[in-house]
This record gives sequence, C-alpha cells and structure tokens, in this order.
Amino acid sequence: MAPGQQKITGQKTADQKAWDIAATVCDPEIPVLTIEDLGILRNVRVTKEPNADDGGMVPAVQVTITPTYSGCPAMDAIRDDLVTAFNREGYPSVNVELVLSPAWTTDWMSDAGKVKLEQYGIAPPSGHSNAVRHAGPIRLSLAVKCPQCSSLNTKELTRFGSTSCKALYVCQDCKEPFDYFKVL
Repeated sequence: MAPGQQKITGQKTADQKAWDIAATVCDPEIPVLTIEDLGILRNVRVTKEPNADDGGMVPAVQVTITPTYSGCPAMDAIRDDLVTAFNREGYPSVNVELVLSPAWTTDWMSDAGKVKLEQYGIAPPSGHSNAVRHAGPIRLSLAVKCPQCSSLNTKELTRFGSTSCKALYVCQDCKEPFDYFKVL
C-alpha cells in the first residue's frame, strides 16, 4: 500500500464511499487497471462547501494522486475521468491534486493489478524497486516471463516500449513481442 493511502475497514464513511468512486477510474494507457490497482490513488476526502446558487452546502471532494512519473501524460485524462466519475455520482465540486513526493514506485501496485497486467499481455514488474532499501542481498531478476506462454526465454528489444513505464521484449519460444512494466 502506498504511503498515505487510505485503508478501508468497518462501516463505510463518506470518505470511503468517495474512495470507492475514485477507485473505479481506469488508467487511460492500460484500461484494465484502475488507478487504485496502480497505487497512484493516495487519498480521497469529502468536505462541504457553500453553494453559490442557494447559500446551502454541497459536498466537495478532494482527491490526491501520484503520477507514475512526473511527466506522465495520462494525468490530465485521469483528472478529467475523476471529475466525471464524481459529477455522475452527485458531487458537483471535485479538486484533484497531484503529489510528487514520495515518488510513485511499482511496489505500490496491487497484486490484483499485477495479475490484470499479465492477463492483458503485459509482463508485470518483478522484484522491488530501489525505493525500498533492503538489508542484505539484493534479488536480481534474470529473466522476464512471457505473458503469452510463460517462457523465461525472453529478450529485451528496447528499454522504452509503448510508454516510458514499459520496456519492449520478445519471447524467443512463442516469438510474440510484449511489454514489460518496468520496476520503478
């Protein structure tokens, strides 16, 4: 779980219900993953703010997300999708804040998200990022498993694939190219 990410337990509060709405938003580059699966959804808070039309109070939502990297072009689409999701559920005021620190790491991805990546044809990240300092030996990943045939007989074609977060590999057995979501 990402630092600062909410943990939902017991009866749901307004914040937890709002989290559930935000958690339905998918990554525009990998539509099988939600922003919760990716671990970029950090916090969701519901407050009240004055309604200019009638002087009453209306619910307002503050969503905090961390991009996978500071130049990620998907952030504008994710912000728009969050606003749309909350507006559809009756929240007229939505503010989406990007937080760059601590920096996102693939360690924040959920196990379910990694399974979805593999089923989609993208090899999930293996191992832990350098962001998590380990005492003792460092585990090295010597091969990337093909998401098509599960072979470890794979080869990196280029360090940068369809997005900066992925590398392009090819399986030497089934001959299929595939993306590998790099450990960041």
